[in-house]
Amino acid sequence: MPDTMNAAVYYGARDIRIEEVPIPRPAPGECLVKVTRSGICGTDASEWTAGPKTFPVERRHPNSGHQGPLILGHEFVGEVVEADPQAGFAVGDRVASGAGVWCGECRRCKAGRTNQCVHYRTLGLNVHGGMAEYVAVPTKTLRTLPDELSYDHAGLAQPLAVGIHAARRSGAQHGDKVVIIGAGAIGSFVLAGLKHLFDVDATVIDFPGRRLDRAVRLGADRTLGASPDVATEIVDVLDGARPDVVIEASGAPNQLPTALQMVTDGGRVLAVGIPKDKPALDVHSLVFREVTLDSTLAHVCDTDIPAALDILAEGVLGAELAETPVPLHRLGDELDRLAGGKVEGKVLIGPAL
Repeated sequence: MPDTMNAAVYYGARDIRIEEVPIPRPAPGECLVKVTRSGICGTDASEWTAGPKTFPVERRHPNSGHQGPLILGHEFVGEVVEADPQAGFAVGDRVASGAGVWCGECRRCKAGRTNQCVHYRTLGLNVHGGMAEYVAVPTKTLRTLPDELSYDHAGLAQPLAVGIHAARRSGAQHGDKVVIIGAGAIGSFVLAGLKHLFDVDATVIDFPGRRLDRAVRLGADRTLGASPDVATEIVDVLDGARPDVVIEASGAPNQLPTALQMVTDGGRVLAVGIPKDKPALDVHSLVFREVTLDSTLAHVCDTDIPAALDILAEGVLGAELAETPVPLHRLGDELDRLAGGKVEGKVLIGPAL
């Protein structure tokens, strides 16, 4: 094995450098993974275009111990090349990482909400990640890939786990009428999670086109074109009923207020998409209709990554969303494409390509 590798190192807005850096040495409780696919998401794109506002370079996380330029990459899969002898993995194992690291001892961890750990940190956001040829990974974040699952499709495991966690957080139950606003990648992952976990009637709202066509192929019972009157149009679509659950997965302006207007009295709204501007909410209606407004973040590795791998092993979701992998040196171009709304699926980087 060589001593150095190529990695995408983030310095600031529009300043990501492909650099030759030392290959990390795994600490106790870690495996060294050769990265085969690493995905990019909206958080990466916003950091690229607007600077380090979510995770400042100078202080990535109070518990991470990391300062300064950071290797990106929190959506990655690969092959174990150095194994933790205590963890049950072997050299050559194909794995996906959840990337989020939890302590296992705090109150939130003991309640099963490991994504709310008081010491939570994420590879590629708070500490060095997997947008590189190799990455040292805490073994407890790793899960073995099914034999039939390709690396291209497995590269969707972490963002799909986020969608599955959102589906759980929505409070949906069997028989509910559920509306998802937004048919982009995250909306598609939420839809896949809902249909995997619950027997629900799902309507997906977006502008007419390929995204809504894809939603039908992924299991939506129906679609509805976005319009200023969509909150009232949904009543006709659902034969006079209002949805029990509305999931706002677009982050588009005014869509969270639309979700609150749309949902039935006593229903639930889940905020997934993050709007650029702070929305104005009708709190009077929220209170007097006893609507529950909830939110979701990241995923719970122990439950959501295995469920994601099960879904991806079926082959449908990966075929719909995984784009052809591109080399590491094209990362900046792909981030521009994502930030400009020109990506229909998920961009995957092949660090060794």
